[in-house]
Amino acid sequence: MPIIVNLDVMLAKRKMSLSEIAGKMDITLSNISILKTGKARAIRFSTLEKICEILDCQPADILEYQR
Repeated sequence: MPIIVNLDVMLAKRKMSLSEIAGKMDITLSNISILKTGKARAIRFSTLEKICEILDCQPADILEYQR
């Protein structure tokens, strides 16, 4: 898939664990893990917004298009 999810990179930059962001977002660890591994087929804007708010980043820091 040409859309790459860089959530793991941003988590490492912010020194935050997957369980920590899941707790702050009030989302299950398995759901955020699916997103982190790139297995998600879709993401809601509200979820992306919350991730960006918590990690203090832009959507382009999380999602990348590769050809």
